[in-house]
Amino acid sequence: MNKGAKTDILIAGVGGQGTILTGRVIAALAIAEGLDVKTAETHGMAQRGGSVITHVRIGEKVYSPLIPAGDGDILISFEKLEALRWLPFLSPAGTVIVNTQELEPLPVLTGQIEYPDQILEEIKGKVARLIAVDALSMEPVTKNPRMVNTFLLGILARIMPYAKEKWLKVMEEEIKAKLVDINKLSFEAGWKYAAN
Repeated sequence: MNKGAKTDILIAGVGGQGTILTGRVIAALAIAEGLDVKTAETHGMAQRGGSVITHVRIGEKVYSPLIPAGDGDILISFEKLEALRWLPFLSPAGTVIVNTQELEPLPVLTGQIEYPDQILEEIKGKVARLIAVDALSMEPVTKNPRMVNTFLLGILARIMPYAKEKWLKVMEEEIKAKLVDINKLSFEAGWKYAAN
């Protein structure tokens, strides 16, 4: 992945998982690198645990904030079913970074449908690269489950062409001061995980 090359990133999760903050950090980094960025968010009853998707488009010149279906380069998902739900937006040459957590949507909770089996296998068969991790079992996320987003951001940072120090600097600017240190620790853990 080259600096300045068009990069389309989808961030998928449910309300409260930090998808919007993650998108903001990625966008701020791209702006700091002198690139054009467009972002868009869609919320499906987000405050009640509904689906939230953030589009981040980076390049020399970006005209539309919405990633066309089949055009995305990277999908970051904070939950398995959300990864599967938004997979059609990803190119077959794309990368999926997914937290293997299962959050049952309302139709599953009410017994209307069952949570699908074999989600990771299905994703793996449709993309060039799948990075699946139980982020909730990783330090320091075990101490604060709200750090899943910055853990996955650390993994993303490894496959993007920007220095780690630049990511950390942007996080300092975009995250509330009292939460910067724990988020940096989580990011570093994701960065380290992705090296293996």
